[in-house]
Amino acid sequence: MPASTAPPVTRTRPAVEASAIRKISIRLVPFVALMFFVNYLDRTAVSFAEPNGMGQDLSLTAAQFGFASGIFFLGYIVLEVPSNMALHRFGARRWLARIMVSWGIVSLLFTWVDSSGQLYTLRFLLGVAEAGFFPGAILFLSQWVPSRHRTKILGLFYLAQPLTTVFGAPLAGWLIGHHGLFGLEGWRVMFLFVSIPAILLGVIAWFYLIDRPADAKWLTTDERDWLTEELAAENVDKTGHEGRHAKGDLKAAFTNGRVWILAVVYFGFVYGLYALAFFLPTIINGFQEQYDTTFSVMDKAWITAIPYLPAAIVLFFWSRHATRHGTRTWHVAGPAVVGGVSIPLALYMGSPAATIAVITVTACAIFAALPVFWAVPSRFLTGAAAAAGIALINTAGNVAGFASSYITGWLKDWTGSYYLPLYLVGLFMLLSAALMIWLGSRTSSSPSAPSAPAESQR
Repeated sequence: MPASTAPPVTRTRPAVEASAIRKISIRLVPFVALMFFVNYLDRTAVSFAEPNGMGQDLSLTAAQFGFASGIFFLGYIVLEVPSNMALHRFGARRWLARIMVSWGIVSLLFTWVDSSGQLYTLRFLLGVAEAGFFPGAILFLSQWVPSRHRTKILGLFYLAQPLTTVFGAPLAGWLIGHHGLFGLEGWRVMFLFVSIPAILLGVIAWFYLIDRPADAKWLTTDERDWLTEELAAENVDKTGHEGRHAKGDLKAAFTNGRVWILAVVYFGFVYGLYALAFFLPTIINGFQEQYDTTFSVMDKAWITAIPYLPAAIVLFFWSRHATRHGTRTWHVAGPAVVGGVSIPLALYMGSPAATIAVITVTACAIFAALPVFWAVPSRFLTGAAAAAGIALINTAGNVAGFASSYITGWLKDWTGSYYLPLYLVGLFMLLSAALMIWLGSRTSSSPSAPSAPAESQR
């Protein structure tokens, strides 16, 4: 992504364009974001369960919990690229619906887990069941809007992730508080009730989603024609001739240097994201001994939610800024630097409030960069290459999810504190910043490198 780029030539009719994008923002984005909300809640529910009874009931060490959290990503990696290729072939409606029902059923089985071995098995199977959902959703939304609108659309979609914790943490706390319902421990009650929505949404998605703009009856004929023509023209612009990637040119993704660099950049962000997601509730639980205080289950849930509301607000305005003024390298690299510097500082705060304040800065940095980052790959990849490239980049994120979960827990057991694990988070985020700056400078200085256009100014 170059440090500065001019807006692309636009094939547009302003009134038709505005109404088409508005309808997509209303009809598709909230539903796909709701699917993401449930997805993220189900994969991180284990982080709420561990400090609220599951860790004690299953006799888990920090390393065992980290491994259980992270093995999810190994299952995801196994089917990541094949799943996204299947979505490209069979269509998002069928494939995303299938994924949701599958993971909802597996998630439901956590209600009756009785040992660390069963927990590892179910976490692995949950990853297998969910494989392809996130890159599939990114690909699906990218195929509905021209590149200049993708940062805005992906920003609206990405709001679901921080808001999952804002609303999901208190919900999880409330469900855990219903200890004894159906004869179950509170953490088992939580698993039961956060799993059912995935199954229901999967069934609804089969009937609600539409694979392509040309089939959307809620668009006018002019809107359908404009979207179809605009997206087709962009595909020709990227490939140099129509249909090259669409016929399955996977080599274009797997041999593209920018794809691999972006995969490493994404690794750093996701390493930080899941270190916080899985261990923040445990860190907050540790405040009680560290600062000689006491929190109820709901207190801990609300404290866990605190960093994510400002993160959602920053995400929204940061992605809007990138859309209006054109995406620049610093829209991704800048937050990476802030996150990399701030997360170790949390170790030196003298109170729970100060620690959470610094962690909030880190969360804001991570979430500000992610939707802007995901607007980049679809600028130079399309069709089957886009499906494979996005899945490959997200695979790196899943490797980071496993690594951050397991390594954070293992280092905590080895050192007795979170100092070294959080320093490592900062290091990876600074590496992401450095690579993004390097990639931007190489792209802008190389006359032979195809440019990744910025979003048009609006």
